[in-house]
Amino acid sequence: MLVVEDDPGLQSQLRWSFDNYKVHVAADHESAINAVKKHAPSVVTLDLGLPPDPGGSTEGYKILQEILSLRPHTKVIVITGNDDTANPVKSIGYGAYDFYQKPIDAKILGLVVDRAFKLFELEEENRKLAHVNVSNPLDGIIAASPEMHEVCRMVERLAPTDMTTLLLGESGTGKEVLARALHTLSARAKKPFIAVNSAAIPENLLESELFGHEKGAFTGANQQVKGKFELADGGTFFLDEIGDIPLSLQAKLLRFLQERVVERVGGRKSIAVDVRVVCATHQNIPEMIEKGTFREDLFYRINEMIIDIPPIRERTGDIPVLAKAFLSKFTKQMKTKVTGFSDSATDAMAAYDWPGNVRELESRIKRGVVMASGSLIDLNDLQLSPGENPIRLKTLREERDAAERHAICQAINETGGNVSKASELLDVTRPTLYSLLNKFNLKV
Repeated sequence: MLVVEDDPGLQSQLRWSFDNYKVHVAADHESAINAVKKHAPSVVTLDLGLPPDPGGSTEGYKILQEILSLRPHTKVIVITGNDDTANPVKSIGYGAYDFYQKPIDAKILGLVVDRAFKLFELEEENRKLAHVNVSNPLDGIIAASPEMHEVCRMVERLAPTDMTTLLLGESGTGKEVLARALHTLSARAKKPFIAVNSAAIPENLLESELFGHEKGAFTGANQQVKGKFELADGGTFFLDEIGDIPLSLQAKLLRFLQERVVERVGGRKSIAVDVRVVCATHQNIPEMIEKGTFREDLFYRINEMIIDIPPIRERTGDIPVLAKAFLSKFTKQMKTKVTGFSDSATDAMAAYDWPGNVRELESRIKRGVVMASGSLIDLNDLQLSPGENPIRLKTLREERDAAERHAICQAINETGGNVSKASELLDVTRPTLYSLLNKFNLKV
């Protein structure tokens, strides 16, 4: 904080009043501008009546304009003992944050200063988020975390192949988005992408949905219908929630994956289909195998390649980035003037476990944009409370691994992928760094 005041008594009073901040003092134009350049204050209190015009305001206005040209985001609170009613309007017109009339009441001015600091911090946080190294590594994916960038690199490497891929992740982590990316980046991109959610279709209809049926195959089958596998011919078929496939249908699915032929319900003809298959589930398939509810041979057929998608609570720095992206999306859609999140909302989002992952975060932000009564979304607008669903306490090993991984990613990024320089920054040998890169499945 910078206090620009030529009265020594007021300098002392203001320095004492704001002892909870780091206060610098300037008494004239030159020292004020030097202090702004040197200390880059967040908040400035500026007396308009400074020498060589202590009874007027010309010098104060010059300093105000120069401060804002150097530091346009600094909050300048103009203070004056002059009763000229034009001063408040003129000060705000020049870009001042607020105006205060002498005599000074330390408590009231303190409230104005505290509010200015709070606003500066919120705006600074939004500016940092706007310039964070966020990219859209794949169409539909917004990610800043090394965890998701590694997932996206795997998708890019797998896309040109026809390997059957299994996407594992909690509900709402973006499994279908990644399946579409595998399709879009492949040579099949101009062919159909067909998605079926096994959990959303009744068991007695699922076989017909996947394989199709002939006319008269069952009651109500009034015409021949192609199944989704046939409709996906030449393209990609995405089978979501494969863990919900009934055991009775798994044998037929296995045969299709082995031979790439379908036989419609009620039919006898084998139809060849050229399709790339991507499966997904949130369930623990090995546990299902042990319980006898999922075929082991089917599991080995669908997991030629497995991609583990981390929940957003385990993606370093992705929650604020995603929140900002959704905020921008919904404020444009709804044409509102919401500009950001309050401190309490930001803290609550960081503490929340997000069991619904990206889908839940998007829904909460949409609600917040609708319910916000001011320019900032509060935790009540998100229907979050500070202690709601706290994140599970991590073990020491998990914390240490997360810290090591984060430090390695930072060092590699800082050195532009130079392993020798990165090992120097981390104070480890090159072989040790290579070993750690291998441990965390990181590629330079």
